[in-house]
Amino acid sequence: MKLFTTAPPSDRFMPRAYLDEIAAVARRSEAAGAAGMLIYTDNSLADPWTVAQAVLERTERFVPLVATQPLYMHPLTAARKVSSLAFLYGRRLALNMVAGGFARDLTQLGDGTAHDDRYARLIEYTRVLQSLLRGEAATFHGEYYRVEGLRLAPALDTVLMPDFYVSGASEAAAAAAAAVGATQLGYTGPPEALETRGDAESRHPLALRLGIIARPESAAAWEVAHARFPADRRGQLAHRMAMNVSDSVWLKQLGAIADKAEDGRFGVYWLEPLRNYKTFCPYLVGSYDDVADCIARYRALGYRTLVLDAVNDEADLSHILHVLELGRRPLVPEPA
Repeated sequence: MKLFTTAPPSDRFMPRAYLDEIAAVARRSEAAGAAGMLIYTDNSLADPWTVAQAVLERTERFVPLVATQPLYMHPLTAARKVSSLAFLYGRRLALNMVAGGFARDLTQLGDGTAHDDRYARLIEYTRVLQSLLRGEAATFHGEYYRVEGLRLAPALDTVLMPDFYVSGASEAAAAAAAAVGATQLGYTGPPEALETRGDAESRHPLALRLGIIARPESAAAWEVAHARFPADRRGQLAHRMAMNVSDSVWLKQLGAIADKAEDGRFGVYWLEPLRNYKTFCPYLVGSYDDVADCIARYRALGYRTLVLDAVNDEADLSHILHVLELGRRPLVPEPA
């Protein structure tokens, strides 16, 4: 799998200290062989494009995967950021196209667009953006965007064209990814549920976002997991409130799965950190072999990119890299 790590959120750091942290995480991830790093966005975080520039300045080949939300900027502005950073540094970005966000953020931005309509808008936005990045005189007459002979300057070198991802788990997200030739980035269920549903028949490449806590023995991994994500009643109430006000399909899907087990645990697949509102993705927890087998099952379903949740330190990353190496093994059929 192509591996991306995740940038730590800026709201957990004091000003200036965040720059040191983001540089350390990026360098550590690049040295470990990760392709790049997801830099996500919401109304409370530092601008992801500015963070991406800091990453470019402190790495050699690392690719920032920049969350791109149409509400924050016109497609020409996004295209200019991509081409300007390429012009200055000779480096590629990848773009994670985001249709929604926290309900409070959308309210603050005055956006009442329905869930599926936000993905229709995202398709138009991405098509205009891609046309500009290809160096075309973009002419587009849509419901949400209208441009006439629009050109990008500075022009983007074609070898630096970004890879595109579309976040979401809904049918609308899948349709958007297929429409713009992007990889769909989802917060997926346990592999056994996806195998039953037949998700390997996707029309487009697939990526998954999750955390991994693995140790040589399962008991040691679960000890680390419970210490890192202890039960939190206040967090559980915040999660419930978010479930009630959000129209996010992935959040509701994962919430429904989590409610089927008292501790949110399904083998190595664990949702308690999500239910405690400490992170927004599933975790795989267990022994090296058990987690590696789970990763191999996702690979068999067609997932080719893994975006890791924020990794605590270099030691934690080394455990994860060992698991991913083991996960390249072919699956051994279970005995009849």
